[in-house]
Amino acid sequence: MYTATISRLATTLLRVLALGAMLTTTARAEEIVVSNYGATVNGMPYAVAKALGYFEQEGANVTGILSSSGGGTTIRNLLGGNLAYGESSLASIVAAAQKGAKLKIISGNAHTVAEFFWIVMPDSPIKSIDELKGKRLGFTNPRSTSQALDILLVGQLGLGADAVELVKTGGFSPMLVALEEGGIDVAPMADPMYTKNKTKYRVLTPASAVLPALTNVVGVTTEDAASTKGDFIRAVLRARRRAVEYIYFNPNEAAKLIAPEYNLDEDTTREVLYNLIASTTSGGVPYWGPGDIRYAPMDAMIKAQKDVGAIEGDVDWSTLVDEQFLPDDLRSRR
Repeated sequence: MYTATISRLATTLLRVLALGAMLTTTARAEEIVVSNYGATVNGMPYAVAKALGYFEQEGANVTGILSSSGGGTTIRNLLGGNLAYGESSLASIVAAAQKGAKLKIISGNAHTVAEFFWIVMPDSPIKSIDELKGKRLGFTNPRSTSQALDILLVGQLGLGADAVELVKTGGFSPMLVALEEGGIDVAPMADPMYTKNKTKYRVLTPASAVLPALTNVVGVTTEDAASTKGDFIRAVLRARRRAVEYIYFNPNEAAKLIAPEYNLDEDTTREVLYNLIASTTSGGVPYWGPGDIRYAPMDAMIKAQKDVGAIEGDVDWSTLVDEQFLPDDLRSRR
């Protein structure tokens, strides 16, 4: 009788302990949010990290990668979902912080805008960027990155913004329609959309050939998560760094991992990766960084965003950037 009772108690205790372990594991599980994950190239390292199990190997129980339609949505998801890690555009983070959001930039993720190309129709009379004066350049929406890049491009040519006509299209897909129907003369287009459709257009210039390094997206966390979930954040950054290195050294294999997550064929994905890897030769700045924060490209992007009214006032990086989660070899020496 006593033996049976003890056996039942032991079984019950084991069940309780197992349940407790399961709940603990669940509590430690986290989602992360990445702007335009599955659609734009900035998030491709996370697809590699997910496929190869890097998150788990580094100690981050990442249960899902949330996508969003843009930086503002990413920030809202980060704050509203009490998430510990996000990747978002630099401009959206700075704008949110200026409005009082308690955010910290914790890593530099994409140091250039090498995924962008300016394109024309194959039969366009425009043969080079030196012929843009008086032409119609498309951009998605006011205060967007595409608008800022158009203005930067014109500036690089020594022209004022009024030397061209900037035309709002409301999005990249409508921009292609406008280009094809003659509503605009030139369109900025980002990969992988460009490579998927490249046979229909002609490249006037890749952004990497004419623009300086401009920080595109960065890693971000909340002040609360920075103080309570440091181990998770460090693990995510380590996993992403490994994935970036994998892409650079194994682009063919990386393409196989990324393609299904991005609903792309392997050939298109491989071409996108090789284009971005090659863009590093322009100015010596890589597209995907391992996490190092580069202040000059951040300053350049902020200036571009100021020019279109997306950001106002000065930015104090000393209060917004927190490098404590980066390994020593990636921390800046400012």
